[in-house]
Amino acid sequence: MRVINSRVITDEVKRLCMEAAVYLGEDVKSCIRERIETEESETGKNILSILLENARKAEETKTPICQDTGMAVFFVKVGQDVVVEGETITEAINRGVSEGYTEGYLRKSVVSPIDRINTQDNTPAVIHYDFVKGDKIEIEFAAKGFGSENMSALKMLKPSDGVEGIKKFVVETVSNAGPNPCPPTVIGVGIGGTMDKCCQIAKKALFRELGKHSDDEFTANLEKEILEEINKLGIGPQGFGGSTTSFAVHIETYPTHIAGLPVAVNVNCHASRHKSTVI
Repeated sequence: MRVINSRVITDEVKRLCMEAAVYLGEDVKSCIRERIETEESETGKNILSILLENARKAEETKTPICQDTGMAVFFVKVGQDVVVEGETITEAINRGVSEGYTEGYLRKSVVSPIDRINTQDNTPAVIHYDFVKGDKIEIEFAAKGFGSENMSALKMLKPSDGVEGIKKFVVETVSNAGPNPCPPTVIGVGIGGTMDKCCQIAKKALFRELGKHSDDEFTANLEKEILEEINKLGIGPQGFGGSTTSFAVHIETYPTHIAGLPVAVNVNCHASRHKSTVI
């Protein structure tokens, strides 16, 4: 049995929050560079270059990539041979978010849903747990901005809608979003489970390294097909037209009921801010 003090968790979460807001992942920057070379629109090329320059300046000045520093979302794997002393894991994570957003001078965007009172420290976080074998804790963090989150959608398809129904719904969701989610976007798709599980795995899909396809060949091909259709929409970088409306489509699946085919589309802006650590 391994004992981990909750302060260790808090410090790591604090670091993840502060770094993710400032340092855009190399997977995202590489994808932008690639799309600059292939983008058909000169305006689109220019916008992609600006996004890359924005990321460079954010790193150089240690200021956030975007004014929307997001709602804190975590996927946490907890080893069954770990004991956390001090605060609970949830308390430790939320303390880390509070300290990271406060000490990092990051915008506090979290409010109560009805009376809209700000919580003042960007807590509480949204935390998804998975308990696994081993004596480690793996923490994945994403700062989820709501310009793109608001463009997300869930649909309870009929099994008879099949693959074509899935493709149609995903492409229509991106089309309806237009320029609002600050394209080029990253599209997380959840297929299966219940309505809540479907949305959870759509979010999880956004944590995947940008452009890395599913290990399942059929699903990987579906990702490519949907991305191709999305990029035919012509929305382009920041909505000014072009052949790069989305950088990637990531699909996660989960077994579902014989009567159902839930599909969730979780839209992310170009700044796919995710960081991870293992304790």
